[in-house]
Amino acid sequence: QVQLVESGGRLAQAGDSLRLSCALSGGLGFTWYTMGWFRQDPGKEREIVAAISVNGTNVYYADSVRGRFTISRDNAKNTVWLQMDSLKSEDTARYYCAAGGRRFVTRQYDYHYWGQGTQVTVSS
Repeated sequence: QVQLVESGGRLAQAGDSLRLSCALSGGLGFTWYTMGWFRQDPGKEREIVAAISVNGTNVYYADSVRGRFTISRDNAKNTVWLQMDSLKSEDTARYYCAAGGRRFVTRQYDYHYWGQGTQVTVSS
């Protein structure tokens, strides 16, 4: 069974930086999974923020975060990060880490394992 544990969310000011972390354990091993970050604000649909392929060569960013957020992974540490710079109030949401399969995917329906999420609140 895959377990995902996110950390790093907190209250921040607009313009600040945060780094979210997600550690994976279990399953077939970290290198088996495309990893993604998603977010959801109450009353809104969950949306993809960023995704990274199993070897890190392919990445995807939502238009709303491209140029401000950076996704990265360390397969030796079984960890994926989301570096969030130049935060805006509209980045406020609960951020979820998710694991897909070996194929690089960006649709949430292709992600089979999810963490509990970590709250990011950005005040303006």
